[in-house]
Amino acid sequence: MLQNKTITFLGAGSMAESIIAGLVAQQIVVPHQIIATNQSDEEKLAYLENRYQIRTLQDREQAVKEGDIVVLAMKPKNVKEAIEDVKHVTSKDQLFVSVLAGIPTTYIEDLLGHNAPVIRTMPNTSAKVGASATGISAGKTANSTHMVLVTHLFEAIGTVTTVTEDKLDAVTGIAGSGPAYFYYLVEAMERAAADAGLSENEAKVLLAQTLIGVGKRLLSTTKSTAELYKEVMSPGGTTEAGIGVLQERETQAAMQEAVTRAIARSTELGSVFTELNK
Repeated sequence: MLQNKTITFLGAGSMAESIIAGLVAQQIVVPHQIIATNQSDEEKLAYLENRYQIRTLQDREQAVKEGDIVVLAMKPKNVKEAIEDVKHVTSKDQLFVSVLAGIPTTYIEDLLGHNAPVIRTMPNTSAKVGASATGISAGKTANSTHMVLVTHLFEAIGTVTTVTEDKLDAVTGIAGSGPAYFYYLVEAMERAAADAGLSENEAKVLLAQTLIGVGKRLLSTTKSTAELYKEVMSPGGTTEAGIGVLQERETQAAMQEAVTRAIARSTELGSVFTELNK
């Protein structure tokens, strides 16, 4: 499906690298089908070329012109400037894929100024190991063929969930930001492990496998999360003691608030760009 398709990444930050790494590792495309470009970071482009054997171009116009699929992966605040700089070399025959948090497809469509299809996605950095949880939604001119193509692209780096665009802010707050929440919690568990005498490597292996097991368990059962953590607990046992502390500190409420705030921030970003585009 992606044979002979050139994929251009306009922006070469951490998310772009995560997706590139996943695509190359899964051999969905060969490295020379991928072009990366950015505004000025020549060192990062050299790193990507050497690390993944992809093509890189400092000429953003040429990079975009060559792309059958153009992945918009710059910082959201730079999207207007970036598209305005290259839109004269874009065409309605290209497919534009946005990984920009909070930016509506209508904003991108209006900046492009033609009827090129735009699909908005929200992957996460686990794309780098082929384990992203990605949400996607279609813009007004994207059709089912475009959606199948982008689904195939992102399935190479994890799971894909198709949602209406009004739900992508929630996807951003939950799955887009989600890895950071887990890393943050694991950091605390690592500290406790160190205090208890475990080495850094011992703790890392134990915690990583525990997270993998939790994910697999969640996908393999119809039990609720409450049922799952309660089945680990026994009266007067170690887990009950630990959960008791988390309940005392209202950890679930804090986590819920964090996710809600992330979702709200995604919505705020979208509102700002919509207003600027009026």
